[in-house]
Amino acid sequence: MNTRSLAADILVQTLQDGKSLTAAMEPALTNLPESSDRAFVQALCYGVMRWYWRLDRLLSLLTRKPIKDERVRVLALLGLYQLQFMRVKPHAAVGETVAAAGTRTWAKPLLNGVLRTYQRERESLDKQVIEHGPSAHAHPVWLYERLEKDWSADALALMHQNNEPPPLTLRVNRLKHSREAYLARLEAQKIAATASVACDSAITLENPLPVEAIPGFSTGDVSVQDAAAQLAAGLLNLEQGQRVLDLCAAPGGKTAHILERCPDISELVAVDISGERLIRVQENLDRIGLAATLLAADAIQPSEWWDQRPYDRILVDAPCSATGAIRRHPDIKVLRKPSDIQELSQTQQLILKSAWSMLAEGGQLLYATCSVLRAENEETIARFLRDHGDAREIPLDTDWGIAVSHGRQILTGMANMDGFYYARLEKIGADA
Repeated sequence: MNTRSLAADILVQTLQDGKSLTAAMEPALTNLPESSDRAFVQALCYGVMRWYWRLDRLLSLLTRKPIKDERVRVLALLGLYQLQFMRVKPHAAVGETVAAAGTRTWAKPLLNGVLRTYQRERESLDKQVIEHGPSAHAHPVWLYERLEKDWSADALALMHQNNEPPPLTLRVNRLKHSREAYLARLEAQKIAATASVACDSAITLENPLPVEAIPGFSTGDVSVQDAAAQLAAGLLNLEQGQRVLDLCAAPGGKTAHILERCPDISELVAVDISGERLIRVQENLDRIGLAATLLAADAIQPSEWWDQRPYDRILVDAPCSATGAIRRHPDIKVLRKPSDIQELSQTQQLILKSAWSMLAEGGQLLYATCSVLRAENEETIARFLRDHGDAREIPLDTDWGIAVSHGRQILTGMANMDGFYYARLEKIGADA
């Protein structure tokens, strides 16, 4: 099988059909028996999506008019990515990419011409591309401008981090052992790892491993979870006997961590609108040997599922643009549209309002997103506080991230973490 042809099939599903790269890739890779082939296809697909906005502009300079056939256009992007970013021999990058056109014989001279021209005129073409800021940093114009507006001096470093491969970070299950003990276990097996400076349960592997090769993963000794996401359980101020609600819980990393951190809470209810995604939550809990009440329900419609008993702690892991996780999911830069941000902000307000109605007086709500956009984070909390006189913010006394007008913002790459936002609120009585 021509691996470039398979990569093109996957990318067309994302670029033309709007399917996430993960959803398009997972079934396709099952047809490849060789691990080296799977790794190559993954490298091609993630690479093209990571650098899409640079490659797309480069292709526009190489063609007099847009290539209408999406599969052929994708093959051209694949060829350019190999020539610009991969250690593939140029003759193989060109020859195998042209061959991947298959029965589209008309496309072969076009692809060959595009790639040969780039080889001849690379210096001049690359210079033209990097003179355009969004293309140089491989971000769509709207997101480039939004990040510059929100983060000014930090924006270019943030975009650089978005284009870097992500680390593999583990969450140590401290019901079973300390982080120090697990680090010693890794060292004994000659697996290099470092402890996170921001999160007391997090360890980052120097070289990523498949989960089946991670010591103790199958028995729940550790889980894969970015350090920024691991901060949630500690920020909830969990105590024995509390009733806890985890809204928008799938895939369940924070759900499991809540139970690992405070197993003697009275009940944990995990809600997600997708019953299919809740299967992942249950699988994670089963692997670790913990239990929670799982509900497939709409967080915005608590009257349909809430038992009217208030919760002492609520985690709102709000749906968001996921712009803090671009280095893990580079297709976000292509699939996300500027109009999505306002829609997501409105949904976040509805979920916060719903969650607030279920929070006990004196209880605390933790709002979290994996976004780096102010409109989904501090601006969302500011609006909520304006509309709810019985809410007050509890400052996050910590040294990670950036203190913003409300809550704290982690920008991608800070302490080797994904981009994340947290704000903590308390429900106060009428006389407070």
